[in-house]
Amino acid sequence: MPDRIEIKRKVVGLGQRYVVNPIARRLPIQTLVETTGRKSGLPRRTPLGGRRIGDAFWFVSEYGERSDYIRNIMANPRIRVRLRGRWYPGVAHLVPSDDARRRLRELPRFNSTGVLVVGGDLLTVRVDLDPGPGTLA
Repeated sequence: MPDRIEIKRKVVGLGQRYVVNPIARRLPIQTLVETTGRKSGLPRRTPLGGRRIGDAFWFVSEYGERSDYIRNIMANPRIRVRLRGRWYPGVAHLVPSDDARRRLRELPRFNSTGVLVVGGDLLTVRVDLDPGPGTLA
């Protein structure tokens, strides 16, 4: 029998996949992470919350390695992040040694609260943004 976290992940995941994410992806201010589908090879855009700190973008996955976008990152860590309407390429790194709950206190409050409420297997991710023209100062 599936555990409570797995049932919650499936229910919340359906709401995110078919209601929340399609709407959020269209919002110009929404932060997005674009991965490459590990099976399809197609771009996959996921709305999320996070924060740029120096030359890195940090976020916390609410279901860790069970999340499809995390599985895509594991297959190909080259991703893009859309911040304030502009795309920035980078390399994602899973940071399981990081205290994800503490990290959420440094990230946008609204998203962090949602991650804590619905999440079950938190995982910190750091994206090292490529240097050069087009990156934020």
